[in-house]
Amino acid sequence: MFSRNVLFSALASMTISASAFASVEVGQPAPDFSLTGADGKTHSLADYRGQTVVLEWNNPECPFVKKHYGGNNMQKQQADAVAGGAVWLTINSGAPGKQGQLDADSANAYIASTHAKQTAYLFDPDGKAGHAYGARTTPHMYVIDGEGILRYAGGIDSIASADKEDIAEATQFVPQTLAELAAGKPVSMTKSEPYGCSVKYGG
Repeated sequence: MFSRNVLFSALASMTISASAFASVEVGQPAPDFSLTGADGKTHSLADYRGQTVVLEWNNPECPFVKKHYGGNNMQKQQADAVAGGAVWLTINSGAPGKQGQLDADSANAYIASTHAKQTAYLFDPDGKAGHAYGARTTPHMYVIDGEGILRYAGGIDSIASADKEDIAEATQFVPQTLAELAAGKPVSMTKSEPYGCSVKYGG
């Protein structure tokens, strides 16, 4: 378990400044991409037009990712979103040789071991998709509506810690956004500060 002081020191060292990225703005069209998945298929955002899409940036070795998978928070959100008709795409933008970078076999083993419920696990080794979205941390979450408009970008929840015990007390932003979109309501929290490990881009 991380102490609060150690945690925020780690966050400061692992999080990349937002100014290093050109990211899409909430309320604007989400950038399209075509990425190969652990299932061997190519997945493009355009393939899912008409459906709500959740993007989750992932690094299996990051302690903040481990918090949400170890606490079954990410899997529950994935399962609930998919059951509600949304598409959930997990993206790994780790460059070859970097921490958390996976190939298809290791990604499928990770999915099986964590009982993950995403629609697809995608590889972005050159970081183009990650940079297009301004993905800075793992996790970093995005929600795109059926018209292809970005409606939420930011952290998975409201408590920036690596402690699983905090999950129950936190506001979970993706389920909240999905429920509001499904009800035809304005999204109440469109942006939040992401927290976690820096995305392990190359170069």
